[in-house]
Amino acid sequence: MDFTFTEEQQAAVEASAAVFGGVAPDGVPSPALTAGAVADDFDRALWAKLADADLLSLLLDPAYGGAGLDAIALCLVLRESAKVLARVPLLESTAAAVTVQEYGDEETKAGLLARAGRGEVVLTVAANGRTGHEPAERAVTARRDGDVWTLDGVQTAVAWAHGADLVVVPAHTDDGRTLLALVPRGHEGTVLGEQVSTSGERLGELRLESARIPGGQVIEAEGAWERLRDLLTTGTCALALGLGERVLRMTSAYTGKREQFGFPVATFQAVAVQAADRYIDLRAMEATLWQAAWRISTRAAATGTGTGGTAKGAAAGTAGGALPVAGDVAVAKIWASEGVRRVVQTAQHLHGGFGADTESPLHRYHAWAKHLELSLGPAAAHEEALGDLLAAHPLG
Repeated sequence: MDFTFTEEQQAAVEASAAVFGGVAPDGVPSPALTAGAVADDFDRALWAKLADADLLSLLLDPAYGGAGLDAIALCLVLRESAKVLARVPLLESTAAAVTVQEYGDEETKAGLLARAGRGEVVLTVAANGRTGHEPAERAVTARRDGDVWTLDGVQTAVAWAHGADLVVVPAHTDDGRTLLALVPRGHEGTVLGEQVSTSGERLGELRLESARIPGGQVIEAEGAWERLRDLLTTGTCALALGLGERVLRMTSAYTGKREQFGFPVATFQAVAVQAADRYIDLRAMEATLWQAAWRISTRAAATGTGTGGTAKGAAAGTAGGALPVAGDVAVAKIWASEGVRRVVQTAQHLHGGFGADTESPLHRYHAWAKHLELSLGPAAAHEEALGDLLAAHPLG
């Protein structure tokens, strides 16, 4: 088995590193010094650069102007974006677009995907439910009325909602099915309230009050929401990994030059042991991330819903196992949530008072880490989900 990344995946990393190389993590006001959101919109200039570099269409088929790559390539790019706290809906828009590609009808795909790949249409996903601690699909009801679906409910903490053109909203029907509605921003029957993340980014509380969505803008295919949720969760793990790697590098540089008693503090055993523990956390986060991304990629290849390549040797037929893909995703999110929290906490400790200085970017990474830790469910929620999976699919 050859677990190296393909040439196409490595090229995506190089292209993203070039784009993100000029991004400053302190390009907006500090969330610690700002009463509301640090900015009204995401970084549109960076979004345009990502479009020019064809990084918004990585997972789209060539028929829609894309590269036809897979979840692994997306996670590699997201990893780079988190190192500079890139303020763009790259994960949400890409995950939503690829879900439309895999499950939407031909008319929807023709009218949306190429434009999304060029950055002309921005998508996001309402993935947190009413409170952030419940299944998102249970927060909204959907009732069919002829060729129209009527949606009622509330979705909280919708990322980039005030700047996105379309919000993908999961909803449940009376017969227990889950569907995905593509709701335009400002659509009649919707109200978008103001919320702010711990990172200082502007979020939206989306209220749907008898919002009527044409059937052509609703995806009813079985498994579409599960696929989208798994991709969002795994992408969040990639963001946590990239952020954690940058923070550990910052900590290494600081402790290497900060001296006490005439020696760099990095040479003290207590400091070295803490840094080593965090390095182990990052390697566990990385291993579980690629396992989850590989399972998502090979599932798409096996079902014919994706055209992207995977890591060399990752044949679709080998993607089986005792647990479904959701099990690997849960393990990755457990490590991502716990690991990124420990990394930033250790960094703050080893930086001393300098770590809380608003002139330093470290406090921004800490705020973003808290957001990523809780996004798509904290570790405890995924531990519970993993326990349910193990109970239903005993290993043996």
